[in-house]
Amino acid sequence: MKSRKLYNRISVLREERGISRKELADQIGVNFQTVGYLEREEYNPSLDLAFRISEYFALPIEMIFSTEPMKPLSQEILEQRKKTGG
Repeated sequence: MKSRKLYNRISVLREERGISRKELADQIGVNFQTVGYLEREEYNPSLDLAFRISEYFALPIEMIFSTEPMKPLSQEILEQRKKTGG
């Protein structure tokens, strides 16, 4: 079975935190080139790597990865607040 393309917000989150690809790579235990492949959506992470990235950014996996093109993070947060009434 061919794997689906995964979209992600890694580069946006990395820039918000002011960290380099190398710093993120060191934190999640991969080569910095792997972070580049992930950001360009040329490589789908393993489930374990997706969880490590999620844990590093302290965000749910679905806020970082999606099988559909992702909306801006601010729009996503507003929509979730409307759903929960918060």
